[in-house]
Parts: sequence; structure tokens; C-alpha cells
Amino acid sequence: MDTGTHVVMGVALAGVATLDPVVQSDPTLFNAVLVGTIVGSHAPDFDTVLKFRNNATYLRHHRGITHSIPAIILWGIIISSIIHLFVPSVSYLHLWMWTFLAVIIHVFVDLFNAYGTQAFRPFTNKWIAQGFINTFDPYIFTLHLAGIGAWLLGANPGYTFIVIYAVIILYYIKRYIDKREIVKKIEEYFPDVEQIATSPTLKQNYWRVAITTESQFYVGVVENGHITIVDEFNKIPLPNNELIDIAKTDSNIAAFLSFSPVYRWEINEFADYTEVRFIDLRYRSKEHYPFVAVVQINEDHEIISSYTGWIFSEHKLQSKLYVGDNPI
Repeated sequence: MDTGTHVVMGVALAGVATLDPVVQSDPTLFNAVLVGTIVGSHAPDFDTVLKFRNNATYLRHHRGITHSIPAIILWGIIISSIIHLFVPSVSYLHLWMWTFLAVIIHVFVDLFNAYGTQAFRPFTNKWIAQGFINTFDPYIFTLHLAGIGAWLLGANPGYTFIVIYAVIILYYIKRYIDKREIVKKIEEYFPDVEQIATSPTLKQNYWRVAITTESQFYVGVVENGHITIVDEFNKIPLPNNELIDIAKTDSNIAAFLSFSPVYRWEINEFADYTEVRFIDLRYRSKEHYPFVAVVQINEDHEIISSYTGWIFSEHKLQSKLYVGDNPI
């Protein structure tokens, strides 16, 4: 989920914590739990600072090790221990319990969007991305804001958020059923389907889909249950040659390939260099595929420039790529 939703989830969990008799009877502990749940609800995303280094490092590690099983355990211990240093009189057990739960919920809800997480590391590095809840879901966010507002107006926060979370659970079930119906229709239409990537949008009845069959990639949209194919590409395996081997050694390309499950590739030759481009097919927007990885290799088989990330125009992409000291 997005940062704002994780924060309001932390506040909501602190509201639920008031049902804990120990928290309810100790205002200092409640304040400590409030801090713990807010920080714990955001902590796994502290790896966002990696973006300041470069996109490849961010892409390789965001929602990776910081969302893994060992990290989930450590986040709860570290955050609650730091808070306890400032308020040693409160119950550490209850502080840790609610902080730990906040971290677990953060990672759990991240499993259901199209980006996903590597939540089962170290047992597997596979990305888990269920793809039926948008990264920012206005319904989930608004329900949390309504609960916080009711709390401020005097409603019992524990029971208020229990009701809200019951509604959200039903909403998750409804979205899962929506996705299942989409997948069922696609499988009926494409009997040789190998993989289906779904990406919900801000509109409840509008989804993006990327379909992999034995020989083709199909990119489509689903609106009100009707599937429309908007792009089709031949599914061509990567060549087994020196150029591709060199491209794979680049950190930007390696990060992209470790993350993207559905992509096509292009090789374009220019006067002084050859460009290898990888294009993720899951995020088509306004006839453009914004998530790419590009590497440029000169005649001496040296990597002279590369980039990976979200780019919404060719001009902007070229401004990110350099040959020698001059922009291309």
C-alpha cells in the first residue's frame, strides 16, 4: 500500500489496541503503542531511502529483505525496544505485541497489489503479487479516515475499527472474486494461457491485464467485466549471444529481470552503439509502457550507459542515458 494508507492503518491499530485491558488502563502505554503501531506500519518501507542511491538498488531491494520473515521479526523487536527505552515503566510485552502486529499487517496487505513483496524470504525469493488491490485504494483509505474521525468525535475506537476491518475484509473478498472472474474469462478465451498478471486501478470496474501464452503476449483492459485486447506481441525468447550476456551483467538490467515477470525485449542498432531494451507489459498507460530497462553497448562490447525505472516519454528516457560525457 502507499505511505498514507500504512500510516492510517497504524492509527487504526492503536484504536483496536484500546480493547486490550492493559493498554486501556495505562495512558502512557497507549501513547507508546500509538507510536509503535504508526512506526511499525511504515517501517518495512524505510528501504525507500535506497532510491537516493539509484533505481537499480531500489528496485532490487524495495519490498525485498525489509519485508522478509526475519525482517518482520526484527522490526517489531527494534521499534518496541527503542520506544521502551524512553518509557521503561510500561509493559514491554504489550508494546511489542501491538508493534509487531502493525509490521505483520503492513507486509500482509502489500501481498495483494500488483507490485507485491518477497515476504517469504529466506525460504524463497519469489515475488508474491496477488494483483487485486490497488497500491492506493480510495475506499480503504476513506474508511480509515472515517474511523479516525469517529474516534475524534467520541466513538469507541476499538469497536469502531473492528467494524471497519470487518467491512474491509469483505471488500478484499469481493475484489478477489472480481479477479477470479477475470482470470476465468481469460482462461476460457486463451486455452494455452501460461500466466496472467492483473493490475487494478483507481476505478473499481477497470483493470489492466498482461497475458502470457505459449507464443504470444497480450496486453488488455477489463472494464465492467468486458475484456479488450489492446496490444499483442510475439513471445520470443532472449537470444543466447554475447550481447545479451553483456547486457545481463548491468545492474539496471539485472534488477529489472529479477523483478519483472512479463516483459518483451528489443535490440536497436545505431552508428556507435547497440541498445538493448526491456519493457514491462503490466503497466500500460495512455498507449505507453512506462516501466523499462535500457542498456547501451558500444562496438568494443563495453556498457556505456544504462537505466531502469518509470519513464513516461522517450525524450525523458534519452535524457537519462549518456554516451561519454554527452546526452544522447
